[in-house]
Parts: sequence; structure tokens; C-alpha cells
Amino acid sequence: MPYSEQELKQKYNPEGSILRRHQMRMLEMLETIDAICKKHHIPYWLSSGTLLGAARHKGFIPWDDDLDIELLRKDYLKLMEILPQELPDNLVLQNNETDPNYIFIFAKVRDKNSYMEEYGSYDRIFKERGIYIDIFPLEEMPYCLAWISEHMQGQIFNQLNNKRLSEEKILKRIHAIYRFNERIGYPILRFLSKLFINNKLRHSFGTAFHSPRCLNEIFPLTEMEFEGKRFPVPGQTDAFLRRYYGDYMKLPDLDNLHPHYSKIEFHEE
Repeated sequence: MPYSEQELKQKYNPEGSILRRHQMRMLEMLETIDAICKKHHIPYWLSSGTLLGAARHKGFIPWDDDLDIELLRKDYLKLMEILPQELPDNLVLQNNETDPNYIFIFAKVRDKNSYMEEYGSYDRIFKERGIYIDIFPLEEMPYCLAWISEHMQGQIFNQLNNKRLSEEKILKRIHAIYRFNERIGYPILRFLSKLFINNKLRHSFGTAFHSPRCLNEIFPLTEMEFEGKRFPVPGQTDAFLRRYYGDYMKLPDLDNLHPHYSKIEFHEE
């Protein structure tokens, strides 16, 4: 790497910086989720940039401001039932059941002692807006059906970005679209996906992330160091990351980094 790990840390997330405080809050949240998953024998693993950070930096990518985990959809549904009873008071599960204005099909665990505003302002209608961890369910589906579901979900964003509508009208429309997708659209696509034999796992219907995952690269899970602790990762992490990023040990263009949020605040606990 053209920069040492210490140089990268000093440049992007030195101790005491806003970003480093954000990362450490997410790490605390991950430890809580990890303990709950272990207690209830729910397999999950670090994914996307979080997994890349573990492999390349043994922790967060120095400029990274989110944390992602994945699990199979059947385990995700089980976790959604357990988290509301198991999370401590400073954390809350966010999905469409706990926050009716929440528009995604994947869940977040949110920190109650912080506040964020994301670029695009799509989160302006959410009840919970603290620091979060994304929890992505995976299921088998062909790319064509994943693409269709993305555009079905995209209709929600079209409404959110419609400057001609009142906020009340926007909420009414996105609730109708979400209900249709969840109750009719996605179940039909889920049924159709059973007609395809492809053995490719993708993020569940309604996301914009379609990169395939392979079961034999994920299971059996192993562990990897992340910020001085150890968490579950795919058994073939190298193959998993190469499928997703190519030469993942190579740093990206450091002049073209894009944070997720425009504002962040930490509240006293």
C-alpha cells in the first residue's frame, strides 16, 4: 500500500475524531448483536466494506462510516423476532414494523444516543436516526428478478424526491408502494425465483445490491480480527472479496471518497 496503516489512520480517523468515535460506537453495537446471535445460535457474518476492512486493515477501513452484516433470510426472520426483546435500552431495532416510515427491506439497529442526517435526505421521514448497523438478509434469486425488485423499490425514492408533493402526500404514496411490494410484488418474485436453479444468494428483494454470494464460499464460517476482537466471516473470505471487489488489497482512489452522512451528533448517555 502507498500509505502505512498508521498514516491512513492519522489522515482519516485519528483517535478522538468524529469518525473514530462513530466507528467505536458501531463496534460496541456489533459486540451486542454478536452476543445475541451467539446466544440464540444465529449465524451471521461481516460483509461488504466491513469484511474488506477486516481483511485489509484488521478493523474499519480508515474512512468508512458504516458497518454491514449479512445472514440467510430464515435466520434474519428469527433475529427480527429476538432483537426487540434482547437489545439493551440504548439500542433499537429499525424495520418497517417498528418504524412505519422506514422504507428499506433490510433492518438497522440504531443507537439512541446519537443523531445523523444522511445525504439525499431520504431518512428525514424516519423515526429513528441514530448511528446504525445494517443487517442484510440473503436469499436465492436470479439477477433478472433482483433487478425488477430494485426498480419496484425505486418507486419509493421517486416519491421522496418529488418536490411538487406535500410531505403528507409523499408518506401516503410510499406507504402504498411499500405495502404492495411486501404483500404482493416480492412474494410473486420469490415464488418465481424457485423456478430458477442458480445457487446464487443476493440481498433480498428490493435492494440495489445484486452482487452474488455463493454458499460454499460462506459456510462453514470462520472468524477474523476486527478492531482487536474476533467476529464471524465467510469461510473463504479471499474468494468472497475477490468476487465482490477484485483486487481488494489495492486502495481505491482516495480523492473520490463519499461519506454516508452530512451531519452527526453524539448525545450524553
